[in-house]
Amino acid sequence: MPFIMEHLLTWVTFLPLMGVAVILLVARQDAAARVTALLFTLLDFVLSLVLFFRFEVGRGGDQFVEKIPWLFEGKIQYHLGTDGVSLVLVLLTTFLGPVVVLSTWNAIRERVVEFMVFLLVLQTAMIGTFFVRDMLLFYVFWEAMLVPMYFLIGIWGGERRVYATIKFFIFTMAGSIFMLVGILYCYFRAGSMDLAAFLALDLGVTEQMWLFAAFILAFSIKVPLFPFHTWLPDAHVEAPTAGSVILASVLLKMGTYGMLRFALPLFPAAVGAFAPWLGILAVIGIIYGALVAMVQPDVKKLVAYSSVSHLGFVVLGLFSMTAAGVAGGMFVMLAHGLSTGALFLLVGIIYERRHTREIAEFGGLAHGMPLYAAAFMIVTLASIGLPGLCGFVGEFLVLFGSFQSSLLPHARLLTVLATVGVVLGAIYMLWMYQRVFLGPLHNEKNRGLPDLSLREGLVLLPILVFIVWLGVQPGLVLDRLQPSIDEILTPVTEHYDLADRAGTNPFVGEELALKERDR
Repeated sequence: MPFIMEHLLTWVTFLPLMGVAVILLVARQDAAARVTALLFTLLDFVLSLVLFFRFEVGRGGDQFVEKIPWLFEGKIQYHLGTDGVSLVLVLLTTFLGPVVVLSTWNAIRERVVEFMVFLLVLQTAMIGTFFVRDMLLFYVFWEAMLVPMYFLIGIWGGERRVYATIKFFIFTMAGSIFMLVGILYCYFRAGSMDLAAFLALDLGVTEQMWLFAAFILAFSIKVPLFPFHTWLPDAHVEAPTAGSVILASVLLKMGTYGMLRFALPLFPAAVGAFAPWLGILAVIGIIYGALVAMVQPDVKKLVAYSSVSHLGFVVLGLFSMTAAGVAGGMFVMLAHGLSTGALFLLVGIIYERRHTREIAEFGGLAHGMPLYAAAFMIVTLASIGLPGLCGFVGEFLVLFGSFQSSLLPHARLLTVLATVGVVLGAIYMLWMYQRVFLGPLHNEKNRGLPDLSLREGLVLLPILVFIVWLGVQPGLVLDRLQPSIDEILTPVTEHYDLADRAGTNPFVGEELALKERDR
């Protein structure tokens, strides 16, 4: 099928939209819409696997590039490409697609057709954001993600869904407007919307400072980085299970992906000025998220605040500007997508049975639901970073990289404080597990609850397999990530290598700077 192979990125991106067309034109019954959505998300995952195995390991630049002039004599183009960074995040997105559809089989009973349509539209928007290399198209896909998520929470969410949806929309739009201004400024300077043209710009330090601030605000809100995190717990708690899984596993990664893909390489002169503050905010988020999660009476809200803590590790790794730290940050993104997505699925399963998420309502569930308790334990251990599971690899690399960072002042102190967040994470997760699953079964309402069904087992099993597989064989991902990370960060590393040799980098020790100057 040469046509598919020559336009593989386009097929992976827009195949879910073809599913939307089939649902709206043919499969307008609930059962047919479910099956159609499942088939198209499965096919999309298969195509992304083809992409993964045809990807040339060891190359840092974009592969499978598609570039067609579109508007203003080619100044705006339909330009898609993928490197290792985009590839890994797209594979996570397509892998979770059929998992999310299966998880909604019994949970969503009203307006099923519309729900499946919004899920598929959201999948196209997320994949497109990772693939596009034209800045106008990037902004279009970035904003397009808001619309289906707005309706997923606003229609199928909890009691406070309207408040949560509006808050989510306003926060994200507010940051995106500043980014749009920055994109337009760079366009008028470069004469093109192509990312390569933006990278070739010779911007002054003041320009880079303002532009970096505009971009980093949009990305920090999406992460969400402390103190821009307040929309996240409300959105997570009020969203349906499928919405929470997508939000935690993929949408939050858009912010850290944007930092790595755009903010860092486009404005290298600003990185040194902002990195210390962003590193401090990341560590505050790690500890704050863990402490607030520890006191939550609601399991879903506990998991939501754990995301604030985990994403802090990603930001710390990115702005350590070390090879280990940045690769670790990317791996944490992937591991968090698997483990936290699975946690939300597990919380959704027990909510369907008991219609409550209050920790005090449970206790001793392992007696009657051993399979459910075992799956929850594996995911919990992955979330707290047990060696041998996926959560350990990324956090270890982030701590290892940040400890030796030359861009972060007091890097070792920040690393020690981040390590405290790891300990706190183990405390609140294991304490929650103890209260929910262990001890005597006091509440009679929990007696006789059914264990995992076959469908629920099929939803969870692939995630559990990857949690273990990536913990044992992280090179499967890291080998594809590292050359692409090196390529993306070349403008930053070259800038600060030159600064180091001139003895002007304020983040390199004075003694080293003097030695370099004397040499």
